[in-house]
Amino acid sequence: MKFSSGDLAICMTCGNQYDVPYTSPPASCRICDASNPHDDPRQYVPAGGQSWTSLAREQNQQKNTISQDPSDPRIHFISTTPKVAGTLPAGLSDSTTTRKQLGIGQRCILLQTPAGNVLWDLIAFIDDATVETIKSKGGLKAIVISHPHFYTTHLEWARIFQCPVYVSSDDAEWMNREDREGVRALIKGIEEIVPGEKKLFIADTMMSVPSGFYHKDRLPGTTSFSFMWSYPNMIPLPPAKVHRIWQALKPFAFETTYGGFPGQDVTRSDLKAQVLESMKIFLRTAGHENAEIFRETL
Repeated sequence: MKFSSGDLAICMTCGNQYDVPYTSPPASCRICDASNPHDDPRQYVPAGGQSWTSLAREQNQQKNTISQDPSDPRIHFISTTPKVAGTLPAGLSDSTTTRKQLGIGQRCILLQTPAGNVLWDLIAFIDDATVETIKSKGGLKAIVISHPHFYTTHLEWARIFQCPVYVSSDDAEWMNREDREGVRALIKGIEEIVPGEKKLFIADTMMSVPSGFYHKDRLPGTTSFSFMWSYPNMIPLPPAKVHRIWQALKPFAFETTYGGFPGQDVTRSDLKAQVLESMKIFLRTAGHENAEIFRETL
């Protein structure tokens, strides 16, 4: 595949692309490097140090897998894996070998809607096979990205599919490339992709946890979700931020959540109640018994 940005530098850890050649990369990735006060300390630089790659370099290293949601044929998941697996366990492989997936292991989700196909969130890697599969399903009308960790190579995707990219205006400062073609649309406020579907695409706003997938004979106090300021560094979200998540979700009815990573989909009729209960369990256990969330009801 011929890319317009094939030689531009991409952070191997988070997958974000920069407006400089791979051969002359930035001193650090502003998404990953916590040493710079103007960067974001939620991510991390691997133990082996900052490393860079490019779309062209990764064509023989990576592959995308596309799978259909078993409960809804209109939804497809796209994720990246290395063609040759690392020789170490996954937890170590991410930080000590370059034979890893490009990016943090997230997925993007193809939604086939009555108004056209929407790609929710994004992965950095793209190749001919991915493009052909998406085009065979009708192409893309829009790309919607939840937050900066997933901005990745969005300008390349937008060029290939000739579609706009919708991002939150609150995160505009984290764009790492100039939008010369004017494909970005900055959104402020709330927009429903397909109203009435009762499906919530949560990225990493909250994280499904192992106890959230088993629904029979649950013990009191069993949680379904966790809420972190930094997931890789295990830093909890403070009470006020957890409360803001609930305030954003409260107006909506939902029975399924789709997380930002494979294997994080949860469906149950009382899922909204489980989200609120999980928030209360999370903050109560951390000693925040007087937090505003305890005044909330469905």
